[in-house]
Amino acid sequence: MISTTAVRRKFVRSIPLYVIFALPFIYFLIFHYAPMVGNLMAFQDYSIVRGFFDSPWVGFKYFKQFLFDSYFWQVVRNTLLINFYSLIFFFPSSIIFALLLNELRLKVFKRFIQTVTYVPHFLSTVVVAGMLVNFLSTDGLINNLIKWFGSEPRTFMALPEWFRTIFISSEIWQNMGWNSIIFLAALSSIDPQLYEASTVDGANRWNKMLHITLPGIANVVTIMLLLSLGKMMMVGFEKIILLYSGPTYDTADVIQTFIYRRGLIDSDFSFASAVGIFQSIIAFGMVISANMISKKISGTRLF
Repeated sequence: MISTTAVRRKFVRSIPLYVIFALPFIYFLIFHYAPMVGNLMAFQDYSIVRGFFDSPWVGFKYFKQFLFDSYFWQVVRNTLLINFYSLIFFFPSSIIFALLLNELRLKVFKRFIQTVTYVPHFLSTVVVAGMLVNFLSTDGLINNLIKWFGSEPRTFMALPEWFRTIFISSEIWQNMGWNSIIFLAALSSIDPQLYEASTVDGANRWNKMLHITLPGIANVVTIMLLLSLGKMMMVGFEKIILLYSGPTYDTADVIQTFIYRRGLIDSDFSFASAVGIFQSIIAFGMVISANMISKKISGTRLF
């Protein structure tokens, strides 16, 4: 039996560790778990005066209202398409960039490229959106180059068919370098002796990449892909709010911007909460499904 004195001494010695643990625990409790009480609004005809526990219950009224809303298919389609294009173009770009960096032998040049590509990640969304608006305006850099080549300038920010291209391109420029850190870390864990043995066998760089590098980071790529699938119903709506306008609603309006307008601008809190829960449930289902499929196909899973 451990004596009470020993337990007390161990507790006293561990107080700094408990304090360190308490800070993130309190943070998640206040900013992540406590706000979940607000989900009650989705099942109520919520009134600010009555509060969460006195507002009348309406069941799934607002869920049905969203499913039959005229904007339902538009915002769901736009959300899925933007995330689908991100999976096709943005997700592989970080992997390809990491593979290219891994092939560089001059360390000074490699560090320079890394620094240049990491910097955009630390720019605020407002700054990036402002740069895009200035570059793509009728008298901006892009249109000046178009006019220099003899073509007519375009109002890119008002053309709905260009919005997704602009958004995905800006995401690649801003976050490709930063996201590549994970894959570079995975590459560094590959045994160098494998490359040495393949050199002896006469393998070139392409063969090494196909048969050593890619299989070596396959598990990390699978996990990152599963996490990306979990965000298929979510988009960086701050940038979309800053970039979209009336003419681009058809392709730019996503679930989160729809929630923003109905919840904060129109003060329809119950409806906005119902849409948010719907979004989370679909995302959760996609993660579970992707995790099960990945486990059966490759044996790699997130949980």
